[in-house]
Amino acid sequence: MKINWNYIKTFCLIICITGLYAFSNHRNAVRPIGEVEIVFEGDNNVYLSKDMVNKLLIQNYGSILMEDKEKVVLNTIEKVLETHDMVKSAQVYLTIDDKLTSKIFQRQPIGRVKGNSTFYLDEDGKSMPLSKLHSARVPIITGEITGKSLDDVFEILKYINKDDFLRKNVIGIHILSEERYQLKFRVEDFIVNLGDVRDLEAKFKNFKAFYAKALKDKSLKDYAVVSLEFDNQVVCTKI
Repeated sequence: MKINWNYIKTFCLIICITGLYAFSNHRNAVRPIGEVEIVFEGDNNVYLSKDMVNKLLIQNYGSILMEDKEKVVLNTIEKVLETHDMVKSAQVYLTIDDKLTSKIFQRQPIGRVKGNSTFYLDEDGKSMPLSKLHSARVPIITGEITGKSLDDVFEILKYINKDDFLRKNVIGIHILSEERYQLKFRVEDFIVNLGDVRDLEAKFKNFKAFYAKALKDKSLKDYAVVSLEFDNQVVCTKI
């Protein structure tokens, strides 16, 4: 019987490669983490510091530096980071140079609620505590604070943030009652009665047309109340 040496050589080569790969993986797994890197992704990262993140990790996970890589559970670290009130999401991974990197996306406030308690409303419509590091310049929300009214206010804020003119000029939203909302502007003294949150695009389009004409006529100072509550019209009350 003739022996096929090529098959034997191939089999031995596969065994050697598999052994080297397993040995390399084992050596890599027991190598310690040499550096912990914290990276804040996105813009306006002013509500959470790297020191605060490090403290959170030490309190909930222990010291990571010099820990064997095989003992570090990345998913657990991500969940620890996401328990912080200022963190929207986190991604944790290991690099080939023994660095543990945590990419953190901070929550972003779009309104500040002032009622029985004070807190932010974030970009997802969820309550967010105030930060010790930074105070956001966002519209102040006052009045009859309820779950329904805050849902409506969130819809108003989303629209405001998409519009450059409104984002720069609206500094407050007052809740008269559910489905009755007022806007306060940065410069002008008049109040804008918005009504409910239906037809926001049409209401703000009408308002901006009125504002542009009144600004041109230099008559903005003559108005006390501008109402957008009625269909396809702007009703003004003079001082």
